[in-house]
Amino acid sequence: MAVPTAAARAHTAVGAPAERREGREKVTGQARYAAEHQLPGRAHAWPVTAAIARGRIRSVDAAAALAQPGVIAVLTHENAPRLAEPDDPMLRVLQDDRVPSRGAFVALVVAETPESARAGAEEVRVAYDAEPYDVTLRADHPDRYEPEQANGGHPGRREQGDPEGVFAESTVRVDTSYRVPPLHNHPMEPHASAAHFDGDRLLVHTSSQGTTMVRATLAALFRMPEDAITVTARHVGGGFGSKGTPRPDVVLAALAARHTGRPVTLALHRRMLPSVVGHRAPTLHRVRLGAGADGRLTSVLHEVTTHTSRTKEFVEQAAVPARVMYAAPHRLTVHRAVPLDVPIPSWMRAPGEAPGMYALESAMDELADALGMDPVELRVLNEPDAEPDSDKPFSSRHLVECLREGAHRFGWSRDRDRTREGPWLVGQGVAAATYPVLVSPSTATAHALPDGTFTVRVNATDIGTGARTVLAQIAADALGVPLERVRTEVGGTELPPAPLAGGSSGSSSWGWSVHGACTRLAAALAVHAGPLPPEGLTAHADTTGRADADSPYARHAFGAHFAEVAVDTVTGETRVRRLLGMYAAGRILNARTARSQFVGGMTMGLGMALTEGSTLDPAFGDFAECDLAMYHVPAHADVPDIEAHWIDEEDPHVNPMGSKGIGEIGIVGTAAAIGNAVHHATGVRFRELPLTPDRVREAVRGAGR
Repeated sequence: MAVPTAAARAHTAVGAPAERREGREKVTGQARYAAEHQLPGRAHAWPVTAAIARGRIRSVDAAAALAQPGVIAVLTHENAPRLAEPDDPMLRVLQDDRVPSRGAFVALVVAETPESARAGAEEVRVAYDAEPYDVTLRADHPDRYEPEQANGGHPGRREQGDPEGVFAESTVRVDTSYRVPPLHNHPMEPHASAAHFDGDRLLVHTSSQGTTMVRATLAALFRMPEDAITVTARHVGGGFGSKGTPRPDVVLAALAARHTGRPVTLALHRRMLPSVVGHRAPTLHRVRLGAGADGRLTSVLHEVTTHTSRTKEFVEQAAVPARVMYAAPHRLTVHRAVPLDVPIPSWMRAPGEAPGMYALESAMDELADALGMDPVELRVLNEPDAEPDSDKPFSSRHLVECLREGAHRFGWSRDRDRTREGPWLVGQGVAAATYPVLVSPSTATAHALPDGTFTVRVNATDIGTGARTVLAQIAADALGVPLERVRTEVGGTELPPAPLAGGSSGSSSWGWSVHGACTRLAAALAVHAGPLPPEGLTAHADTTGRADADSPYARHAFGAHFAEVAVDTVTGETRVRRLLGMYAAGRILNARTARSQFVGGMTMGLGMALTEGSTLDPAFGDFAECDLAMYHVPAHADVPDIEAHWIDEEDPHVNPMGSKGIGEIGIVGTAAAIGNAVHHATGVRFRELPLTPDRVREAVRGAGR
């Protein structure tokens, strides 16, 4: 095989707006998702959910269900196959009579069709011994405690200097509280799995952000060797964190397949998702900012109270961004948790950063008002020289450039005045954003074929981000060949192991190993004499020990969000007229898919600000907003003008590509920018999300606007 020419090597695929390779399959319906794999003789399952918030199952009467046409079996805690004790209590399904929260699975009906399974589930009669429960989060809850760690291994508390004392003596002080309600992931494709035991082997199709972890978890639960299990997730219709770890659907499908001896498909109904696949826990924030008359921060205190489940601790790390953002010699960041009888909280797009930066950036806007200072200039003034918490130098930090360039593109003016257009009040707002650079070890292989094409294999998961395409671009550049000569294989445990798609770490983690494998393959081809053998030539890479090595640098992406809103003083409706995001996120690997990710995150932040919110009903103990008729996600019409731009940032300290994660930073500052714009328009400061018309109308009328 000929060595790639200098001209070919000069070709740069990385950064180009290449089209998604799987796009045509998806829009024509050829792409197969987890529940769409037609396994011969497959049955379908439907869960029965708990009707109490806490207690025990006294009895299960399945006779009427088993008498329904097409019903094959009813699994309960009394007859379901036994599992090994899981690390995650969420996966301990049908193993005992305990009910930890309303909506937990208490039985599973298996039938010939989805319809007959659902009809059978309605006939299962469960009797309970209910116990007293508590689902209400309060900052003064008597069971509140301070955890050692929050999500991501972050210390629960960090304190430097004398934050309380210095705050009390500061010339200008802001002491305010904010509330973010429970939020739900609601991916387009609900959680679904199909499982089939073929002798001693288990085949699983599942909607997951990482099949390597799914296989390891199933192997432990079913006491099987990992190499006897194959898990695939070729196409995944979104996850936003809720599919980052295995969820009950995949365990239930495998339990039913083992019990019945048939392939079983289970697709969860959307109304079940809030109770069984995780949610963003509500957060109560107290933020105190002390500053001198010149606007320089002297003290930053961010205290967060959140709920966690009694069965598993999960603490939203919402105070952590305050450890990164602004220079202040005295600071306190602390998390407190209240264990309640609620479903286990979990990851949702930018866990910690999304609610934490809403509070911090809203407080910064309040401080700018107190100082009579432009909020962009206040943020620029408090730019740190190094990461405040660790004192590490930043690998790169171009937040000031994002603020300046974003303000220019948006038409921001420090002398801006709110305007009135009939009943509409118009205003503008700004907020900063940050998200950490996360990278995990990964493996990959690159294979050269005699016909001049290449195949890259890595167990990455494309959850709608365009990972197949981006990895091919990385490979093409490392090999020095045109993009069309590279094929990628992802989404199955038969491929080289790789970490999950989460924490905006996917492309950086997988891409590092793909880059390594292709670099080695290119070197091998350079010294290979004559044509390649029929089987081709292969190179392998494993980034263990490098991707997970400690870095002397603080590695983060940054951004700035700008919003223009119009608020109807008659109805209380808020219309976001314009959104603009400006980002510094390392080298952008694909301009088309990157813009899609940024815009998607900003749209999700718009929902967080205006429409998305959930309520734990104290009378029943469950989420009142449990489907898309009640939990309102934004659509295209909700923001007519949305722009995403980025700085050309070079960062040699993150990975060989110089890339940072982009999947989550788009949501991080958007809600605060919109909230700040609503305040600018109305003169009323709202401190609880979402900004629904009823809340806005009442406050604006009360202020006489």
